[in-house]
Amino acid sequence: MAGPGFGPRTPSYAERDRTAIRMDRSDDSSICMRRIFTGRKRHYDGCMAHSSLGLSPVPTSNNPPLPAALRLFSAGVIIVLIVGAGLFFAPALVKPRWPWPVTPFSARFLGGFYTAEMAVMAALLVWNRWSPGRLVLVMAFIFTVIVSAVSLINLGYFNFGRKATWLWFLVYLGSVAVSGLFLWRARARPSAKGVTLSPAWRSYMLAETAILGVYGFGMLLFPLMVSSTWPWPVDPFHAQVYSAIFLAGAGGTYLVWKSAPREELLVLGLAQFLVGLLSILGLVITDAAVHRIDWTAAATLGWLALFGWIGISGAFKLYTASRYFGSHSTA
Repeated sequence: MAGPGFGPRTPSYAERDRTAIRMDRSDDSSICMRRIFTGRKRHYDGCMAHSSLGLSPVPTSNNPPLPAALRLFSAGVIIVLIVGAGLFFAPALVKPRWPWPVTPFSARFLGGFYTAEMAVMAALLVWNRWSPGRLVLVMAFIFTVIVSAVSLINLGYFNFGRKATWLWFLVYLGSVAVSGLFLWRARARPSAKGVTLSPAWRSYMLAETAILGVYGFGMLLFPLMVSSTWPWPVDPFHAQVYSAIFLAGAGGTYLVWKSAPREELLVLGLAQFLVGLLSILGLVITDAAVHRIDWTAAATLGWLALFGWIGISGAFKLYTASRYFGSHSTA
């Protein structure tokens, strides 16, 4: 090595009975390391850069940074999502300003989802790399396309005398354009290096994709029939809006089933865990005030099982991703 900044590449070397380490700094400021364990005949050779979250090095060879403009977009979306999250944490303040009328249960449910979405966008803001950017952008594109289409079909629900309504369409149509543009430009880019999932995990991921997808399409195409199994009355417009949550989740799970980069596994797990937890918590908090839920009804129990499953599935993904981060940070 030459000097404190790691000089040009030199031939690798090894020493007996000890570990030899060679480090080089590449043009993108990543650090290439080769460690040779002479006693056990093991070696590591690769380029890594430290994650912004400090969880683990993130490979730079197949996980390049995304344009800075996308980070600005993420920050703008998070600001808007703070308002949406207010439906969960301060519904009395946000409901009168929402673009359309929402019931107490719908307000808390939407607020819980927007809180989860805010956490996902925060991950993209911090990392701003292809992983988890690929997952976040695909899920955002699916969600915003469906919600935008449903909103345009149901314009009668909106009060265009409010600035919030115009902002709603601006944000959603803008998100469709931005996420779609970035995905189109990166359409030929392969996914980042992924976690090796066991056959059981892969089978489960495929089943999860199918369940979320079928349920989401059911909410979208047969809103009255599917939403009749919810604990509170859901009109067709809200049912179709909710369908985007399940279809976006199906799209994200499918991506991770095909290839499971550790950041994407973590972000998907976080999203599912928060959606499951906050949906159930929102139902409990709201019913404590209005007392309208029959907690022994089959519809309520089925709904609780559905979102409980989503939350638990997310928790297992978080655990799997954290184990992967932990093993690589101590390697």
